[in-house]
Amino acid sequence: MQKTRFCLRVGHLLPYSMSDSNTTDFTNPSTFILLGIPGLEAAHVWISIPFCTMYIIAILGNCNILYIVKREPSLHGPMYYFLCMLAVTDLILSTSILPKTLTIFWLSSREIDFSACLTQLYIIHCFFMTESGIFVAMALDRYVAICHPLRHSTILTNPVVAKIGLAVVLRGGIVVLPYLLLARHWPYCKTNVIPHTHCEHIAVVKLACADTRVSSYYGLFVVFCVTGLDVVFIATSYTQILRAILSLPTKDARVKTFGTCGSHLCAISAFYIPRLFSSLTSRFGQNMPLYFHILSANVYLLVPPMLNPIIYGVKTKEIRGRILQLFTQKE
Repeated sequence: MQKTRFCLRVGHLLPYSMSDSNTTDFTNPSTFILLGIPGLEAAHVWISIPFCTMYIIAILGNCNILYIVKREPSLHGPMYYFLCMLAVTDLILSTSILPKTLTIFWLSSREIDFSACLTQLYIIHCFFMTESGIFVAMALDRYVAICHPLRHSTILTNPVVAKIGLAVVLRGGIVVLPYLLLARHWPYCKTNVIPHTHCEHIAVVKLACADTRVSSYYGLFVVFCVTGLDVVFIATSYTQILRAILSLPTKDARVKTFGTCGSHLCAISAFYIPRLFSSLTSRFGQNMPLYFHILSANVYLLVPPMLNPIIYGVKTKEIRGRILQLFTQKE
């Protein structure tokens, strides 16, 4: 009896014989099915509560940052322009996954168009890389402001800040483009079911019936070489900043100057640590439950957008003062 294999064509499982395997052209499925968090289906509604809360805080907090910086001419400087770029990136990152995740949790609407899935994949990784680049730009701003204060306004002019922002976005788009091209290139012959809340890169690639090691190797290259270089640059900048702070003559001056960097260090830690943990566990944590991988992948996309406006709102004196002033006027 001849064995039958299955190939995924336009969202369906179609049988074809072994003799046809060398002549059949694989086509991409029309849709994928997102399962949410397998193993925790009964808790989907409860899990949606903290997810939705984080999203609302992220939306309100980042929109508030954008409004305050736009409204206050005294905040029209490089540090706050970069902060606005960070807020916009956080809004895009969180919005790229959570609305669809909530429709899975609340409405059991699990289907996602193949093209929409790849678009989501691209946006997530593109703007993650963009946010990493923005943190590098913010570290540069702090380095120039503290180590070369007299030249800060001449080095980081508005046109230079705009060019840095454009370069950061272009870098993110170009670095992540191979993710999209490779994912679109692979034949998907196993299943169209993705055990995830969104179209995460590794989760999608695992469905391909081809040797996808090049995708895994490129993903590791991006994590360790591109993101790793960002971390090295940030660490180098703050090492120089710390040396400059320690050389200040008085304790009050040291505390005040270090305070301007505290919010950046908190935001950087909240951004890189969950991402690194999620990336490593997805590749090397085969013994961990699947729901753990999915939850960690959601944490690194939802927690930083929620925390960043809180961190900068609390730790940055100028923004904290404007927020209090705004609520005082309303009362």
